[in-house]
Order: sequence, then structure tokens, then C-alpha cells
Amino acid sequence: MKKGLSLSSYLYIGSMLFGLFFGAGNLIFPVHMGQVAGANVSWATLGFLVTGIGLPFLGVIAIGISKSNGLFDLASRIHPYYGYFMTIALYLTIGPFFALPRLSTVSYEIGLTPYINPAYQTVGLAIFSILFYGTALFLSLKPTKILVYVGKVLNPIFLVFLGVLIVTAFIRPLGGVMDASVTGSYVAQPFVSGFLEGYNTMDALASLAFGIVVVQTIKTLGVTKPSEIAKDTIKSGLISILLMGIIYASLAYIGTMSVGQFPVSENGGIALAQISNYYFGSFGSVLLAVIVTVACLKTAIGLITACAETFKEMFPRSISYKAYVVVFSVLTTLVANIGLTNIIAFSLPVLMFLYPLAITLILLALLSPLFKDRQVVYVTTTIFTLVVSVADLLNALPENIRNLNGIQNFLTFCADYLPLFSMGMGWILPATIGFVVGIIISLVTKPNPRAL
Repeated sequence: MKKGLSLSSYLYIGSMLFGLFFGAGNLIFPVHMGQVAGANVSWATLGFLVTGIGLPFLGVIAIGISKSNGLFDLASRIHPYYGYFMTIALYLTIGPFFALPRLSTVSYEIGLTPYINPAYQTVGLAIFSILFYGTALFLSLKPTKILVYVGKVLNPIFLVFLGVLIVTAFIRPLGGVMDASVTGSYVAQPFVSGFLEGYNTMDALASLAFGIVVVQTIKTLGVTKPSEIAKDTIKSGLISILLMGIIYASLAYIGTMSVGQFPVSENGGIALAQISNYYFGSFGSVLLAVIVTVACLKTAIGLITACAETFKEMFPRSISYKAYVVVFSVLTTLVANIGLTNIIAFSLPVLMFLYPLAITLILLALLSPLFKDRQVVYVTTTIFTLVVSVADLLNALPENIRNLNGIQNFLTFCADYLPLFSMGMGWILPATIGFVVGIIISLVTKPNPRAL
């Protein structure tokens, strides 16, 4: 039995994990945040790093040390039905409904939209998405090769191209940081605003999916002892968060410096295009297109693989793994053609609903030794969190729906009595109360830990 991995294996797995997480959204959101945060970019970046790398790291570790077989197994600690609900909802969110379609649309809008006649944009997006997800489908048919595809090939290419842009931007800054104007919620609450901005990366959700990919990769390298798998997961994860942290911070500061030359853009994709074109001209546009497309393709492979493997595991008597890969690829291609704006708009309420549930599940898995894995603690914490998650979902819906009498009264009650609700973090107090209630119940009732 192999006890541990070599340094090169840690580097490869860490590179793979970084590659799986770091998609186009991870490029776009910190740049735009930097533009809006202005002189408060340091606090905003710190908040962004908590949800952008801190929570994903904890999510991967939770899968690694919980001895679970993935999200379904972990969520079933609350109840098997909840395991099905949480797993299906999360994988469809980071899969064919939102995160996966966003990958091709971002690549297309940044890389090709400027060169295609507006009259042919719809056809262009359709052709591009077919080619994009066709490539991802082909590479996802052999999941055991994901370490090679992502860790050894695509990720180094991505880092080289992105590194050129970052280094150039810092050597020849577009403007200063301290004198950059601060706008929006970043004036009074830069840390919290950055924290919530990190939701858009969906990485905390994805960590519950990618965690099992890392565990399985470690097993294929000969490590089978649970304690060693946990240690190797942590060591590999540290490599990925170090890379992500450096790049996130760099992109945020580049975004802040860019307002010295350009006005605040509608999104980070526009800002990146302006920055790369400023430094490299037409070559900059090609450089950016390569960076974004490679980043998106890396993440697409990981998401399709994770979704297919999970659904095959949950429903073993259904279709084959390869059939699931095809189904998710085709469905994603169809959804991608509704456009990036619609995808982002539809995803926000779902993210506000799922994130608190995912965060509490991660924390419960990490803290489980403290309460001896008692099921009641999982249940009470999740129930208390679920109520506020529903409120967060309703609060993120279009205004005409929020203004309906019943919904408005419920939201008003939450805003009046739940601290931090207006900031999108009202779930913290109820989750804490639910955790304490579960602990108390576990102490006064007969021990009956969940059978693992």
C-alpha cells in the first residue's frame, strides 16, 4: 500500500485542481471587482479570497477527510432524500444549467464577438458552442486521463498566457490604486461586497464536486488509506489555492489600475479586452481569446466529468457514464445559446439559495468529530439554514415577483429580524442557532451516531 505521493504528484494534482476551478468567470469577476472597489481593493480582495479560494479549499478537504464517496454520500448524512435533492440541484447548477453554459458564452463574447457581424452573432454562438462542447465531450470520455489533460497540458498553457498579461500590466500600470474612485457597496462594505462577489465563481459549490475527482485521482496513483488520502488532498489543495490567490489578487489590482485609463465597464470581460488591447493591440485580443478559451475548456472537462460520474453513481441502473457525458454536453450546448446575460440573471437566485446550504454542509463535515457525527446536528443546522436560503432566493428574484404581498411580507420580516440579511448573509445566525440546538439535543439524548 502506497503511503503518500511524490512531490511531482502533488504538483500535478494541485495543478489539476487549480485548472478545474479556474474558468473564465474567475478571470472576469475579480477584474470588475477591482474596478468598482477602487482604493478599497485590498479589503474587497480579502473578502473575495474567502469565498473564492478559502471555501473551495475547505470543500475539497471536507470530501477528503469525511471518508465520503462524494457530495451525495456527504449530504445523505442529513437524510437520503436530502442527499438526492442537494446533489441533483448542485450538479445541475454547476453543470448544464448555469456554470457549464457560461463557459462557452464567455469565451465567445470575449474572443469572437468583436470580429463577427451582429447579424450573424446567433449563428456564430451556435457553431462555437457546438465545437467547444464537442471538444470537451471528447476529452471527458476518458476521465482517468483528466490529470494529463488538465494538470499537465492545458493548465501550463493557460498560466503562460495569463502570466504575460499580468506581468505586463504591473510593469506598465495604467493608473494608481490609492487614488482610484470607490463606487457602490464597496464604499461602506468592501470586505462583505468582495465576499459576496466570490459567490459568482461558484467554486465553493464546485469544490463539493471536484473533491471526489481529486480523491479518485489520488487513489489511482496508489494511495488507498483514508488518512493518507486526506493528507494528500490537503497538500495538493494548498498548491491550487496559492496559485488562485496570487492570480485573483493580481487581477483585482489590474482592474483597479485600469480605471486610470478606462471607465468602469459593465463586466470584467469588457475590461480584460480593453486592457489586453491597450498593451498588445490586435495581438492582445488573440492573447485574451486564448486565455479565456483554454480556461473555460479546462473547467468544462472537469464539470462534465464530475456530473456524469455522480449521476451514474446515484442511478447505477440508468444509462452509462459515456451516455451521461453526451447528454450533459448536448443539454449544455442548447442552454448556452440563450446568451450570457440570461444565464447570469437566472443563476443569481439559485446561487443565493444553494450557497448557504453548501457552506454549512462543508463546515459540518469539518466539525463532525466535535459532535461525533450525530445526525441531529446535521439536521437542525440545515433546517435553520434552509429557511433563510429560501428567503435569499426570493430576495434575488425579479422585482415584480418580490413585490407580491406574501413574498414582500416575508422578506420584510427577515430584513427586520435577521442580522446581515440585507447583505445576503442572513443565514449565519440561524445556522449557528441550529448548530447549537443540535449539539444540545445530542447531549441530552441517547448517543446514536449515524452509521457511516
